[in-house]
Amino acid sequence: MNSSPVRISPPKTRPLSLAVALLIMIGGSIYPFAFAKADGSADHTFAMLIFWAMSAGLVNGVGFVPRWPLWRWFFSGWACLAALALAAWLRWG
Repeated sequence: MNSSPVRISPPKTRPLSLAVALLIMIGGSIYPFAFAKADGSADHTFAMLIFWAMSAGLVNGVGFVPRWPLWRWFFSGWACLAALALAAWLRWG
C-alpha cells in the first residue's frame, strides 16, 4: 500500500465542460431521436460515446476529481472532447 497522500487540487468548476454536458442532456431530452440511426433503430455506439461525453463533462464541470488515475482520465475534459470527436466521426465521418 502506498503511504504517500494523493495530491489533488481544490475543486473548481469548469464552465465549458459543464455547458457541453448540459447541452447534451437537454438536447437528448428534447429530441431523443438524435441518438438513433436514420431508420429509427438505436445507435448504441453513438449513444455510448455521447453519454460518455456527457458524464465526463458533468463530473469535470462540477469540479470533482476522482482519485484513481484511470477514472481521472475517463472523466476529464480531454475525455469529453475525445468522446465528442469520436461520436462526430461516427455520425458524419
